[in-house]
Amino acid sequence: MTSDFNVFLGLDVGKSAHHAVGLTAGGERLHDGPLPNSEPKLLALFDKLARHGRLLVVVDQPATIGALPVAVARAAGHQVAYLPGLAMRRIADLYPGKAKTDARDAFVIADAARSLPHTLRRVDLGDDALAELDVLVGFDNDLTGEATRLSNRVRGLLTGIHPALERAIGPRIAHPAVLEILSRCGGPAGIRKAGRRKITAIAAAHAPRMGGQLVDAIMTALGEQTVTVPGTAAADLVLPRLADSLKTVLQQRKDIAGQVEGILDAHPLAEVLTSMPGIGVRTAARILLEIGDASHFASSAHLAAYAGIAPVTRASGTSIKGEHPARTGNRALKRAFFLAAFASLSDPVSRAYYDRKRAEGKKHNAALICLARRRCDVLFAMLRNHTHYQPDRTTHLTPAA
Repeated sequence: MTSDFNVFLGLDVGKSAHHAVGLTAGGERLHDGPLPNSEPKLLALFDKLARHGRLLVVVDQPATIGALPVAVARAAGHQVAYLPGLAMRRIADLYPGKAKTDARDAFVIADAARSLPHTLRRVDLGDDALAELDVLVGFDNDLTGEATRLSNRVRGLLTGIHPALERAIGPRIAHPAVLEILSRCGGPAGIRKAGRRKITAIAAAHAPRMGGQLVDAIMTALGEQTVTVPGTAAADLVLPRLADSLKTVLQQRKDIAGQVEGILDAHPLAEVLTSMPGIGVRTAARILLEIGDASHFASSAHLAAYAGIAPVTRASGTSIKGEHPARTGNRALKRAFFLAAFASLSDPVSRAYYDRKRAEGKKHNAALICLARRRCDVLFAMLRNHTHYQPDRTTHLTPAA
């Protein structure tokens, strides 16, 4: 960001109201007070301050509760930037006083914009697409949690009344054929009553390849238990409803994935990210949301440290206790890198590196973290150069520890 502005407005954003501090280029205070989070009030303050010259609006959160000020400022033709939380905390330590108040935070934001413009990040128009992604990915995360809860509920119920049946279909509980059988037949009593012919027809319609094996596994499991556990009748009533709920949630996730993919298609870095083995639509969306184009990281090592996948050395005096996985970092980004590394094991290059780490004595998770760290170097270069994944070149990169 440049410093060719006449007025700097710092907004410590809140749910119902923000605190606003407006400063001139010389540090004179033009405004200091609460600001309701409504378009007319925001626009009135922007117009008032703009009379003193070119205005820069700076927020501490460009999305969620800070989205309206950003949108109103843009619509009025003003430049918008934001001060990252980590930078703000470090800058705040340079100011006298330890009190944490909205007024102080707003002043720090405005004064940093005035005197330290290099600490700001521009809120680009491309962030609009990321805002849409943020909403969709957040909803998808909620759906993921709900799908997990429903799956565990179904499996827990089956374990209580018929463990053998749970072992047969539990690992494949989210498969359309399994859900359709539970939905139409219910629990073990209902499936036994429906008979082999009916469940074979259901399985064949939803699992042409594995239908026969699934039916055999179910019938074998039913034959292993002859006693009826108390609660089985109620389970036959509950399981179809749970199965229907799980089907609905999984279909919603599928629909959301299509919408996310549609937004990603318009993003210039989407193809760059998804060209790397192991990175799909959801992982690409999460990486974009957390780091954007990664231009604000000085190196891949900084990115790895931010993600929490860089090893940490523990030492005290002359005693060095070795390197250990970091327990800090951006958890969402770390999970994305970890899952992408796991999904990339079908790629020969990634698999060879993983196997080499396993041969060195590292356990599965530790080897995956090493692979994620190595892939972070490659991904950083891809984002920096806007180039697609090229295995013939990445194989010659120096491996990360």
